[in-house]
Amino acid sequence: MKDPSLHRSVTLFRAFMREQSEPELCYTLLARDAADQLERYTPLDGRVVVDVGGGNGHFTEEFRRRGAQGFLFEPDMKELSAGDRKPEGAVVADGYLLPLPDGVADISFASNVLEHVEDPQTFLSEMARVTAPGGLIYVSFTNWYSPWGGHEWAPWHYLGAERARRRYQRRTGHPAKHTLGENLFTIHIGTTLRQVRARTDVQVVTARARYWPCLPALIPKVPVLREFATWNLLLILRRCP
Repeated sequence: MKDPSLHRSVTLFRAFMREQSEPELCYTLLARDAADQLERYTPLDGRVVVDVGGGNGHFTEEFRRRGAQGFLFEPDMKELSAGDRKPEGAVVADGYLLPLPDGVADISFASNVLEHVEDPQTFLSEMARVTAPGGLIYVSFTNWYSPWGGHEWAPWHYLGAERARRRYQRRTGHPAKHTLGENLFTIHIGTTLRQVRARTDVQVVTARARYWPCLPALIPKVPVLREFATWNLLLILRRCP
């Protein structure tokens, strides 16, 4: 799918809306799309790719399919064992402390993980540590004021997290997967961009709205509007020497 394009955005949005009922379709498309985005900046064939928080392996398997040496690190055993997939060679590990030496990866990758960690900057520091100088770091996240910021209980998070969670449980009959302050945290576009640009270990290659059909680099530049309209911010960073 051409990126950006209306066809791509609509296709991904429709798949995302069926995430609960058809996760294989959703994450297969998302993995292909992320790999396409990376290949605009570097070939994947022959590269070492570290996938941090990659769930049960869709992204890692796509990287391997394109010739990369893909390695999956996931802290949650439930995520690793979700569905019928059993990702080969996966390692149970925390993204704050990866069991890897410095500079081992050509690419460090984390899709939709940053909003699930309490300390995003420490998480990014660890990704930078394991990335070789000149290598790339791919991170994306759904910001709190995005229409999907509350995840499964969005968009009612605008009225308060606890109210949104209670509504979700009344509607579905079971508790929500995410709890604010436990496995979901408020993260904002402007704050994150300022923090990343102030770092000395990485340089920003691109900062863009991940799913936008046109001018994806424009919206994250507009204060206030970006917090609501970006939906999901994609950062591609280059590891400094």
